[in-house]
Amino acid sequence: MTYRTKQNSLRLTILLWLICVGKLSLYTYPATASDSIEKSGDAVQVLIPVIAYGTTFYLDDTEGRTQFYKSFFINLTVTHGLKYTIDKQRPNGSDRSFPSGHTSAAFQGAASIHKRYGLKYSVPAYIGASFVGYSRIESEHHYIEDVLAGAAIGIVSSFYFTEPYKGVVITSFADKGNYGIRIRRNLE
Repeated sequence: MTYRTKQNSLRLTILLWLICVGKLSLYTYPATASDSIEKSGDAVQVLIPVIAYGTTFYLDDTEGRTQFYKSFFINLTVTHGLKYTIDKQRPNGSDRSFPSGHTSAAFQGAASIHKRYGLKYSVPAYIGASFVGYSRIESEHHYIEDVLAGAAIGIVSSFYFTEPYKGVVITSFADKGNYGIRIRRNLE
């Protein structure tokens, strides 16, 4: 990896972390975020993409990181572009309901894990992303169609830009009293 490539990667990493921290800081005010389901959904919405992104560092997967950047920024651009273009009223009376940004971010992270590393690794992320969608409806920030659209945008943005991982895959196993780690090369 050249110095310039490392420098660009570091800049993108810092930018992504700033966006995540910025989104988290939006939830520190005491407005209506007192509901534990809403607060949990807010946290999970950030956690899933951070885990997907962090996995690229853990596996030293530079290609996966680049694919994550593309899907993340396209998802962000499409979601917020639609919010400002459509400007649909939320169930609680505020504006910019369609599509759900929380849900699109959560499903973008889950779909990145799915497409890059496999379905079995993404199941918990999809469950968490579904909870995020539920939390947005339950807290009266979105209608079901807002959440479904957000999920679709997140999934499509990741599936379009992400390719399956080619490298070493390490998994743990427990079977009939045997425990261990499997290491295999993924050539797909």
